[in-house]
Amino acid sequence: MTSFKIPRCMSTQHPDNVNAPFFAESPEMGGEDEIQEAYYVFSHLSCDEQMWDCEGKEVDNFVVKKLLSKYEAFFRERQLGKDIFLTLRVPNPTVEKDEAKILLETLESIPRSFDTAQLFYQNDIPPIFEVILPMTASALSLDRVYSYYRDFVVGKQHMLFSDKSPISDWIGTFEPEKINVIPLFEDLDHMLDARKITEEYISGKNLDYQRVFLARSDPAMNYGDLSAILMNKIALMNLQQLEEDSGVEIYPIIGVGSAPFRGNLKPDNVESIMNEYPSVHTFTVQSAFKYDYSHDMVRDGIQKINESSRKKAHFIDEERAQDIIARCSTEYRKQLIRLAPVIWDVSNFVPRRRKRKLHIGLFGYSRSMEGVKLPRAIGYCCALYSIGLPPELLGLNALTEKDLDYVRDISPYFDHSMSDALKFMNPAVLDSVPELKRAVNLLDLDYETDEEHRKITTYISENLHGSKDIQESILRAANQRGFLG
Repeated sequence: MTSFKIPRCMSTQHPDNVNAPFFAESPEMGGEDEIQEAYYVFSHLSCDEQMWDCEGKEVDNFVVKKLLSKYEAFFRERQLGKDIFLTLRVPNPTVEKDEAKILLETLESIPRSFDTAQLFYQNDIPPIFEVILPMTASALSLDRVYSYYRDFVVGKQHMLFSDKSPISDWIGTFEPEKINVIPLFEDLDHMLDARKITEEYISGKNLDYQRVFLARSDPAMNYGDLSAILMNKIALMNLQQLEEDSGVEIYPIIGVGSAPFRGNLKPDNVESIMNEYPSVHTFTVQSAFKYDYSHDMVRDGIQKINESSRKKAHFIDEERAQDIIARCSTEYRKQLIRLAPVIWDVSNFVPRRRKRKLHIGLFGYSRSMEGVKLPRAIGYCCALYSIGLPPELLGLNALTEKDLDYVRDISPYFDHSMSDALKFMNPAVLDSVPELKRAVNLLDLDYETDEEHRKITTYISENLHGSKDIQESILRAANQRGFLG
């Protein structure tokens, strides 16, 4: 195992929270709130890593300077880049053309952050040295980020002026010399190909380790909840095999939210999710986890993750799992197309929790959806829950009894997660979407309907186009669940 500290918890800026944190100036967190959030996560929650999202917002490339100057006493004790970590999520120029140059600005800011930290700490430990590339589809896309930083951001210091003096004599040196690029796999084809793409990227590089990020929300939104579980398990098994074959330590990250549909990671069930994905090294702690539970519960949950260690991945029959994914995702999408109009109607009332537009996501590129457009995962999830329709159930009617037995064998937390979702189901939806009734009967689980949530979702469904307090009702229902979406 590498001697370098690799965090077990990564705090993210995903806006799935019902309640705003006490330090936020408004329910929609902005740039300065996020500076304070990073400090709060490190100092009060004992979470050792903060993802800093550079997509879809005005990028604050001075985050390191602001943290060190505003919270000097804390950061004297805990060094950025050694004890606690800031990891940048950058735009993917291959997909997000309108954000492409933000990538370059962000990479250029890394040496400047190094200079700031060097003056502060009086050593050469870089405060930022890893970036996450979303929607990774090839080793080439990763290598371009890696090479651009090494050759053009750092490499330009060796270029000569007309008087033959190097740029470094004038500007100073550029450090760190290289950065780690973390692939984020989000769609079916590339998640199943995660081993091959990662193997190609690490080939020929002298790496101590490689982190690999697997999405959980977008796969659920695009292919259904069960498909997302199976996709992650296939990828994790294959990445473990890559580690064994290559000799390079692979540290998987999984992007789980608090809704069962988005991973079901909550402060009170962290052991269950760690057992569900035993080979994952880093779990994301999103906004609902941090702000919709008591401070003590959140700290206890993070402490349990921090004190645990990863284990071997579950073995999974890839061919059988892919067959289940194909059938469930086909059925899921059929149901989704019919539900799209009501999803849009309800999502218009879902409140924003961050001053940003999240990246466009894979759904916008999916031709198989017959032109259907949907909101991003959190708004989508919240919209369905707000009418009492847990999205976890969509597509499950494609399962057979034998399929379900197999799923339960390889997914120890599946029934518990489904029970968590079912208690927020309004029984009235079974009449409007007949396939749900078959799915519920097939699962045959004991659950108790949350009556308060049922009443609120009935009100939302009956008054969607004629009441002014729909957003308030959506928030009441979300508060009852413990997550927005």
